[in-house]
Amino acid sequence: MSELEIEQLIANSKANEKIALKLFEIEKEVLASKSCDELLQRLLNSIKQKFNITSITLLLVEPTPISYLFNEQLQSTWKHRHSTKISLEQLQAFHPDEKPFLTNKLDNLTSAIPNDLLIQSQSIALIPLMLEGQLFGSLLFCDRDKNRFSNNLGTFHLEQLAAKVSLCLSNVLIREQLEYMAHYDRLTGVANRRLMEVCIAEELVRQHRYGAPFSLLFIDCDKFKQVNDQHGHDCGDKVLAYVATKLQGLIRDNDRCFRYAGDEFVVVLASQNYSEAGLAAKRLSQFFVNHPMPYQDTVLPVTITCGVATSDGKRSMSELLKAADTHLYQLKNTSQQTLV
Repeated sequence: MSELEIEQLIANSKANEKIALKLFEIEKEVLASKSCDELLQRLLNSIKQKFNITSITLLLVEPTPISYLFNEQLQSTWKHRHSTKISLEQLQAFHPDEKPFLTNKLDNLTSAIPNDLLIQSQSIALIPLMLEGQLFGSLLFCDRDKNRFSNNLGTFHLEQLAAKVSLCLSNVLIREQLEYMAHYDRLTGVANRRLMEVCIAEELVRQHRYGAPFSLLFIDCDKFKQVNDQHGHDCGDKVLAYVATKLQGLIRDNDRCFRYAGDEFVVVLASQNYSEAGLAAKRLSQFFVNHPMPYQDTVLPVTITCGVATSDGKRSMSELLKAADTHLYQLKNTSQQTLV
């Protein structure tokens, strides 16, 4: 081996050592992430800074081949802003062998990759991301240097990065999904009873400290058993999801909706007195009267009854819930007597 070849070998070894060190630093950062959103933000920022990449975007397969991936309830503004949808067929065309794709010939890419992602770019690299053995996305690196990425370059370090990112994402997503399942109802997507107790406890503390009022709505779906008996439990599930979705959209940002049990929901109205809570209950009830649920080729009448209770700072959580529940059944009994 000539002296020139030895020098080149040493130079290559030093360059690889620097790249390996940067990858290790990136890995340490993402391993410290506690959520998928935090991991992605750290990952993209770290890669861009350490390797001086012009831009990085996360391409995600739509629809996702993995059921729990990026649950809509966990989506964030940041994630929407830094990710782009791509079809599985388009992504597989870039990664038929699950290897990184590098090119500086961008003319034929706009059919798969939005043109605005390629502005001012002269070369790109696509790094496949795998979960549970399935291709679910790719990291798109864009650079102004035409020679930065080309199909004659080696991909060893990029393959290492892909494997590490996929593993870290898998761990974070599974942990995030378990936390989600512990606090949210899977059928309706609203928070569950456990989070409701935390929320009411916080409101009670806030009331004791600052005198801020709050109220509860105890909500029941009218004639829900009849819906199940006449249309089946699948229809009943759709009714619950419909009610939960509409309640979420009708209340204020600082109010919270929870699934209590069965067809019962609880809404916590922050800073609302009894009169204001009563108006909110009427507004919610009237909405469902005016908006029956679309079902198959027709619509299905879905109505609710809302019991109201307002905290006086003296009653416990269970006493408040019982008061709202009692009011609910008083309203239901009155309604039934009126019909008779």
